[in-house]
This record gives sequence, structure tokens and C-alpha cells, in this order.
Amino acid sequence: MAEMKSLFSEARLADLHQDVVRNIVSLRQSQDLFDDLTADPADWHLAQKVEDEVKPPPYRSHRPIIDRPFEDAEWFNAIVWPFKYWQASRFSDGSFGVWYGAESVETTVYESAYHWYRRLLSDAGYDRQVVIAERQVCTVACSAALLDFRGAAALHPDLLNPSHYTFCQSVGAKIQREGHPGLLTQSVRRPSCVNVVIFNANVLSNPRHNCQLTYRLEDDQIVVEKNPGVAWITLDVASFA
Repeated sequence: MAEMKSLFSEARLADLHQDVVRNIVSLRQSQDLFDDLTADPADWHLAQKVEDEVKPPPYRSHRPIIDRPFEDAEWFNAIVWPFKYWQASRFSDGSFGVWYGAESVETTVYESAYHWYRRLLSDAGYDRQVVIAERQVCTVACSAALLDFRGAAALHPDLLNPSHYTFCQSVGAKIQREGHPGLLTQSVRRPSCVNVVIFNANVLSNPRHNCQLTYRLEDDQIVVEKNPGVAWITLDVASFA
């Protein structure tokens, strides 16, 4: 394909060694997954112990004595999840996993709010009701030489197509097939900012909690809160068209 060849000939290499952020679904207050099985807290602890003993950890610390016991969960949620549970997205047809992050928390809000509204709410018929979602932003270290497509977007508008991913999925398939660790591109929802797209989990490390967010859809707006009850970012859903 001529357009694909042209795009890759215009790509630059960006040697990225910095923290990036990922926005994922997460409750502000954790819930006990076994409380619907029994009312006895002792049984909850026993069930959790059994699960911990039989479930292999996704990540083993090199410093098990000093690292905290919830490190496995942090690592899995912030890094491993999309590489274990594949789904179709901008740069994947669903046959392999892709990790999406950004250079700023605000950019992740614009991106995730769009997908939350369009894919989970509008399609399900909830777009006229008050709906609340809770999310966590994780800071993750990224160290990789990434293909930089930011300068090529003007000549290849399909790279930033807001709703049709055919070209981008072809780009992603080529990157994944050739073994490149990932790419940099402009944010579709916030074009002045940068998204980080990773195809190899090994270039990501050191996940940390950044902040907790609440998304509230009401009256054609999504209000995003860092502190409960205090609006931080307000997005009009009309802009998602």
C-alpha cells in the first residue's frame, strides 16, 4: 500500500525515557468480591487466601522482601491487562494487545471520556440518564525507541480519523508484526497533545497511583472530578460527534 509506505518513510524515531499516564476503570473504594457468598468475614479472608495461593502472580518483584504485597495487582492493572485481554481498538483489530497512555492526565480524560460515552453509554441507550463511572490514573515509566508519527499526520489524515480505524489498524498490524515496541501520535480528542501507544509490555515499568477520577454524565455533559463533588474538567458530549 502506497500510503502505508509513505507514512513509515516519514516517521521519525523518538527515544522516550519518561513517565507516561494510563487511565483505567477502578473504584474509589474497593469492594470485597466474596461478600455475596457469605456474611462471615472469616470466610472472606479464607476465600481470599485460597485465591492468592492458587493464582500465579503476573509479576514477581526483584525485591520481594521490601516491595508491598499489592504490587502484583498494580502491575497487572496498569500494564499487563491489555496484553492479556485483547480487544479491537484504534491500532489493533483485536488479534493482539495494545497499551494506550498519554503524556498528561488531562489528555487521558479527553480520550477515555469519549470512549466511555460512545461505546458504553450511547450504544446501550443510557445517553439521557445520569451515569457515574470511577477511574484510576496510573503513572508508568516508559523506556523505548518509538516510531514518531506526529509530523506525518497532516499528510495522512486517516491516522487521526475520529471514528474509522481501518488504516490505523493496518499500521498497528505492521508495527506488531515487525516487532517495534510502540509509537507516538497526536491525541485525536486533544490534537495539541501526545498519545503513547505500546505493543510490548517490556518497555513499561514502575506503575504508581497518580489520582482517582469520577466521571458523571448529566444533561449532555461529562463532569470529571478529582475530588468528589468538585468539578475539574467539563466536556460537552456534542463535541464527540
